[in-house]
Amino acid sequence: MAAAFSSDGEAALRRELCATVAGAPRDDLDGFYEMGRAAAFVRDGGFRKVALQFPDELLADAVEVAARLEAATEAEMYVLGDTTYGSCCVDEVAAEHAGAETVLHYGPACLSPCRKLPVLHIFGQQPLDVERCAEAFRELFPERQSHVVVLSDVVYAHAMGELEQQLCPEYPNIIFSRLVCRDPPDPALPGEERKFGRQFLVEAPGGLQDCAMFYVGAEGLALTSFMLTWNSCAFSSFNPTTGCGRRETLNVNRALMRRLYLVERARDARVVGILVGTLGVAGYLTLLQHLRELLCRAGKRSYTLAVGKPNPAKLANFLEVDIFVLVACAQNSLLDSSDFYRPVVTPYELELACNPARKWTGNYLTDFRDLLPGACAHVELPPAVPAVEAIPDISLITGEMRSTHLCDSPTSQLPPSTALACRDQTRALMEISPAASFLESCRWRGLEQQLGQTPVSKAVQGRRGIAIAYEDEGCEQ
Repeated sequence: MAAAFSSDGEAALRRELCATVAGAPRDDLDGFYEMGRAAAFVRDGGFRKVALQFPDELLADAVEVAARLEAATEAEMYVLGDTTYGSCCVDEVAAEHAGAETVLHYGPACLSPCRKLPVLHIFGQQPLDVERCAEAFRELFPERQSHVVVLSDVVYAHAMGELEQQLCPEYPNIIFSRLVCRDPPDPALPGEERKFGRQFLVEAPGGLQDCAMFYVGAEGLALTSFMLTWNSCAFSSFNPTTGCGRRETLNVNRALMRRLYLVERARDARVVGILVGTLGVAGYLTLLQHLRELLCRAGKRSYTLAVGKPNPAKLANFLEVDIFVLVACAQNSLLDSSDFYRPVVTPYELELACNPARKWTGNYLTDFRDLLPGACAHVELPPAVPAVEAIPDISLITGEMRSTHLCDSPTSQLPPSTALACRDQTRALMEISPAASFLESCRWRGLEQQLGQTPVSKAVQGRRGIAIAYEDEGCEQ
């Protein structure tokens, strides 16, 4: 636990960077990065400034790709060396710093819709042994009448057509999902699923619950999101790197129990930190306002924090916060906070904790856009209930009584700056603030003047060196 909050930086200094990138063939960069399609997109759009966003594992090719695109399009290319948040999301903030008119996003992507700039996704055509994948599918599903939905990581989407040609004649009930890089304008058909940038139509008699899932790709956040969202379906996967297929043994119920425990922690929390984990996914501003209203009506104080990529050391600076809620894309929302000082929940889990009208139905939501007004899973906040009429609730963690009723609308309440309390017997007034109350209870409260109480002493020479290794530390020990 200690290593998560402080580090001497030795790991970063000793980290080795590989000059060649696995999966990006040096003799076929044009094919791997689809140079022709990218150049046509830039020329057809008339873009003069283009931002190229690469994940860390593909940055070694960034300079050469940019040079070839500049020669083919005569447009200025800007390489985004580091992303503000997750590399799977389009970093519109960094692109706007360069004045870019469009973004070419390379590598794995969550396919979350963007707000401003036009985007072209180039996943990188990672190699896939289609014959071996089809053989693994037949071993996992010997029954030819099985209803199976095939999902894939975006880097293997280019090979799904060939896999479909091999399996469809043998499996009449197989369904291949297709990638959708932007929200379709027309409404979904009955039985049609649209999630995580995938779209497929289920024709099984019992709907999706009667289908199994077959995922082509390595274990990761994408597969975890799929399994939690479609937790009623049996999952199998094929790892193209190892060439092995398997039935997924991840205990989804155990994972859900962990997430539901975090819901209880959110119900007990009094101060909530809203972590801004994206500035490019459409609808994030609407969700921030929705969460603020939800927390205010639930009687909880909230702070909005923009800290970039969250880590234990950053969030440990906010000790007065009881729990954090991360507003990010569907893949980055499921943050493993076991090493964090305070838990990190998703917007859906916070709604389960604070909105009495939302009940657990067994369906887990990782895309925060499903919670927004007008979305398929939006649930309106119920009217306020007086405290004397509220049903008492007991915390399953602390065993204490807690309040679960909603207050009146925030517009009918006084602003937080006018909430005052008596400070001492002199009738002085102070502003009520969770942060101030926390600091008031701390033993160390910062610099205090203590006039007339501190003896006068001569100035002495201070320590020399750097913070992790002062020169006199060895002598003191």
